[in-house]
Amino acid sequence: MSERLLNILLIEDDEVDVMNVQRAFKRNKISNPLWIAGNGLEGLEVLRGDQMPKERRLVLLDLNMPKMNGIEFLRALRADPELASTSVVVLTTSNDDRDKVEAYNLNVAGYLLKPVTFISFVELMAALNKYWTLVELP
Repeated sequence: MSERLLNILLIEDDEVDVMNVQRAFKRNKISNPLWIAGNGLEGLEVLRGDQMPKERRLVLLDLNMPKMNGIEFLRALRADPELASTSVVVLTTSNDDRDKVEAYNLNVAGYLLKPVTFISFVELMAALNKYWTLVELP
């Protein structure tokens, strides 16, 4: 079963949102390992480092962050031959059409708006978990 685990990197600068994701994982009994980075630069460090396995990776990406925002992260990720094929799902408060278009132009697997309530957050994480267990990720 462990070979089916998905290695998830959450790139998020808001501590409350990080805790909500962690709590939603626990509530939904999602056992995939979760790494945390506070901005795009830290996210790239995690992906390029030795701590996180190189296979079966998924990035949950916030767009509005300091130092390197989500769009800048996506550009750097797609420009790196070692990381270009990494699956990314945007998880953000930005409902801006320009952000959506830019994210999809950079080959994100999905663009999800962060729910306002925790119960909705739990439901979103459950749906996302169901999706990634059905989709074959390398």
